[in-house]
Parts: sequence; C-alpha cells; structure tokens
Amino acid sequence: MSKNIFVTGTGTDVGKTYVTGLIVKKLNEMGLNPAYYKAAMSGNEKDKDGKLIPGDAVSVKNMSGISQSCESMCPYVYETAVSPHLASRLEGGAVDIDVVKKGFEMLSNSYDYVTMEGSGGILCPIRKDDKTIFLEDIIKTLNLSTIIVADAGLGTINSVVLTYEYMKTRNINAKGIIFNNYILGDVMQEDNIRMCEELTGLKTLALVSLNDKELKCDGELLKSIYE
Repeated sequence: MSKNIFVTGTGTDVGKTYVTGLIVKKLNEMGLNPAYYKAAMSGNEKDKDGKLIPGDAVSVKNMSGISQSCESMCPYVYETAVSPHLASRLEGGAVDIDVVKKGFEMLSNSYDYVTMEGSGGILCPIRKDDKTIFLEDIIKTLNLSTIIVADAGLGTINSVVLTYEYMKTRNINAKGIIFNNYILGDVMQEDNIRMCEELTGLKTLALVSLNDKELKCDGELLKSIYE
C-alpha cells in the first residue's frame, strides 16, 4: 500500500497542478515510485479524434517524467471550464465516489507514493444533483491529509487562513503550505508567508518561483508528509 497526500489550493489558478508536478518529479528523481491522481478535470481540449485530453494529467506526466498512463490518472474528464458538478450536468457523466475510490486504490496497490490533486479550492462542488459530493467528501473517503498550495502575493493571508479554518472545522488535516509565484526578497511576500504561518500554525514546505523546474524542498521532509 502506498503513502499518500492530497494537494488542495486556496482557489483556482494558484498553480496547484504546476506545484503538484514538481512534487511528483521530486519523488520520481528520488526513486520513490510515485503516481498522480485527480478525481475530476474540467476545461480540457479534444484531440483530432474527438477524445478529451486530460490536460492536468498530461502536464504532471510531462513535468515529472513518470511512466504512469494518463488514463489511470483521472476517471472523470470534462471539456467545459467550470466546476465538475456543473460540467457533468452539461456533459453527462457525474462523478461516482466509488469509481474515484476504486481508481485510487488501484494506484495505491501499484505505487509507493500517490499524490492526489483537488479541483479548484477546498469548497469545490464535485457533484450536485440527486447526490451531493464536495471535495472534502473525497478527502475523507480516502482518509487523506493535505498540503495547501497558495499564491505568495497580495491577498494570500486571507485565502490561506480561510482555507485552513474551513478545513479545521471539517477535521481535515493540513501538513503545511507551499507558496507559488514566490519572489525572493519581496517584502510583502515575506510578510505574507510569516503571517500565514503565525495565523495557521502550519509550516512552509517549499517556495516555488516562476518557471522553477525543481521543488526546493528537502527530500526527507517531503517524504515525511505522506501517510
């Protein structure tokens, strides 16, 4: 059985997939047999044959260099660039949590470290019809702890603390924060990071700058957050 972690973001477009790719790449370069997984991906393009391409999966695979098939990385892929609950309502194929769990367990039995990425922020609705599934339901079903990915810039104190406090009320364990778009020496960003740590009690696991190709994080520290 694998050791696992869930990567959530403070919102859409904070660089969650990019950071996840760096995480998986680091594990792969350490020879730790990693895999990537995501329950649902929206906003994907079609290939010349009309088949949807799981964009986030392709991105992580290319960045990390893992040999895992893209087909095993995500059971639900949608074209419309909206939340999965709405995309499935428009396109069909609503998320079944048992299917998500089965796909995760297959990876867990074949790989040593599984990094699961969320859709949007922690409050992202995954399904809302005759059944209701939020991102937190998937996290709890799979019994995962989390990493919070946040932009290092203006507004991050609010988004990080609100994300953390919401997760705390839902008994979702956070292991630390990774700040993206970090600018070395930026006074505001340094204060943002300090304030986020102080207000949440979480440690910063890594700082990711624009176009970084490596995760600047101690390998043993990274391994230690997986459970």
